[in-house]
Amino acid sequence: MRVRTTCNRDCPDACGIVATVEAGRVTKIQGDPDHPVTKGFLCYRTSRFLERQYDPDRLTSPLMRRGDGLVPVSWDDALDRIAETMLRIKSESGAAAILHYRSGGSLGMVKFLSDRLFGLFGPTAVKSGDICSGAGDAAQLTDFGDEDSNDLFDLLNARTIVLWGKNPHVSSVHVLPVIQEAKAKGARVITIDPVRHRGADLAERYVQPRPGGDIALAMGMVRRLFETGRTDPAARDYCDHHDALRAAALSRSIAEWAELADVSPGEIEAVADLYADGPSAILVGWGMQRRTHGSATVRVLDALAAVSGNVGVEGGGVSFYFKRRGAFDVSSMATAAPPRALPETLLGRAILEAADPPVRMVWVTAGNPVAMLPESGTVKRALESRELTVVADAFLTDTARAAHVVLPTPTMLEDDDLVGAYGHHWLGEVRPVVPPPEGVKSDYEIARALASRLGLSAAFEDGIDTWKRRLLGDVAPLEAVRAGYVRNPRAPKVLFADRVFPTATGKVNLIHEFDPVPPRPTDERPLLLMAISTEKAQSSQWARPRAAGDGPAEAVVHPDAAPGTRDGDVVTVESEHGSMRVRLKLDARQRQDVLLMAKGGWLAAGRCANVLVAARETDAGGGAVFYDTPVRIVS
Repeated sequence: MRVRTTCNRDCPDACGIVATVEAGRVTKIQGDPDHPVTKGFLCYRTSRFLERQYDPDRLTSPLMRRGDGLVPVSWDDALDRIAETMLRIKSESGAAAILHYRSGGSLGMVKFLSDRLFGLFGPTAVKSGDICSGAGDAAQLTDFGDEDSNDLFDLLNARTIVLWGKNPHVSSVHVLPVIQEAKAKGARVITIDPVRHRGADLAERYVQPRPGGDIALAMGMVRRLFETGRTDPAARDYCDHHDALRAAALSRSIAEWAELADVSPGEIEAVADLYADGPSAILVGWGMQRRTHGSATVRVLDALAAVSGNVGVEGGGVSFYFKRRGAFDVSSMATAAPPRALPETLLGRAILEAADPPVRMVWVTAGNPVAMLPESGTVKRALESRELTVVADAFLTDTARAAHVVLPTPTMLEDDDLVGAYGHHWLGEVRPVVPPPEGVKSDYEIARALASRLGLSAAFEDGIDTWKRRLLGDVAPLEAVRAGYVRNPRAPKVLFADRVFPTATGKVNLIHEFDPVPPRPTDERPLLLMAISTEKAQSSQWARPRAAGDGPAEAVVHPDAAPGTRDGDVVTVESEHGSMRVRLKLDARQRQDVLLMAKGGWLAAGRCANVLVAARETDAGGGAVFYDTPVRIVS
């Protein structure tokens, strides 16, 4: 039997999947050839998902802390304890003493019903900001008043495509065939990234600026466009602060901008000239906005696209995000505003320091904050020290290990949901390919069971399909999404084609005041840590938890950054915040001022780079400053 579903993991592509089921077991998964973006192939991670699906470490029973360990208990015991604690804390301290933390470890609109439970019960506290995309989201909302992208296949109309801080081989593999097709039609590709990766091999020109040098590089390009008369003459009509941006660009020479970016003036001129030969599209990677000036960085790219006339045209745009929730009507899930929000980036300290009332209970949905947030040790300590921490997950993650109660949930192949994508505009239905093991409940089943204990049963009487129909509203019938894939009809093929923007003035709000100086490592700590995505792992979701590996995590550096060392040497990496043992890999293609590690390593295995990263927020949007951490290598 072959069953169609959609990948719901935190990835831009939201791939269509065809699963083969034999005797109640999934024996094969492949990309759906009928999906307009997936086109029959899956990424490395998802193609190996059956290792995760049938991992013997899979949780199939609720766990409750007894002494120093977690032991299996019945669902009634687990839910009774949770409900009793929630009611008591609400009575004694108010619902603000309970924090519901929902992240994006598994996407899906039905997941919002967990928010509804805590909203109706309290409302309780929530998180603010977004460690994944917060700074970039804030940038584009500030500049354009909305956040979306041209249709994915509009790249075929581009003359120049800029992969700016984006590695599509890792972050969105299904854009690669589109880029290749655009190249076959004559498009040029530019890759700009301090990290040398396979994306450089796609490019006609590869530029390797210093980490955080993107503002200076982009402003040098803006200067080049102004001084050579290749900005859009109409830009004054649809952009606020046009002259202020021009003055900022001309305040430094191209040579000065190049020095800040640590590239040659000729590189800036060459890239600017290619970009000016448009229409030109910028695909913005998310790593750039995970720096101190992360939001300003994306805003400068927005300004470059706007004044060059590459916004609101076919083959243009500055694509940071596709509005994955844009098709859905969430009004039926709305509840009262939360009493407070704790910043996600600072979560560990925020929980520990919260007062009036203190945070007494935390519930984690679809997330692994211990591994994924800065100051992993602080987050772990905060969760362990609450009266009750509840984690809903399919595996005993670092966060689950810090919990008092762990509730087992379905995998991607057992879930029942709707998803949009943040890498294209197609909608998909997540269908249960096989039922979950006995003892496993979905997030909605958990919400219903808990609601009955909290006096909220009436709000959760409806089935999943009813909620799906509400979410789809008049966008599409559920049957149409179930039968195939539906493009969000609300998403335009060309964003802002009328060049009227939903800002206060109806114009692009160009950035014109910013700090262009990138962070620098210090003499004492001469390397900047960059823990980046890999093709083998989905954040902290490895193909199998044990596949995270044994022994020290790998750290990649230029040979001159670690004199006297050899490939495979085990050394210590130290920051001001922490230290960890790593195994070196020497790579002469990398810059001498960076140390590269994999994002999402397990803290329990001593492989989590976030133990080195201090919790700091970006300039806007509540993002996390992951990549401005100076480190050093010691024996």
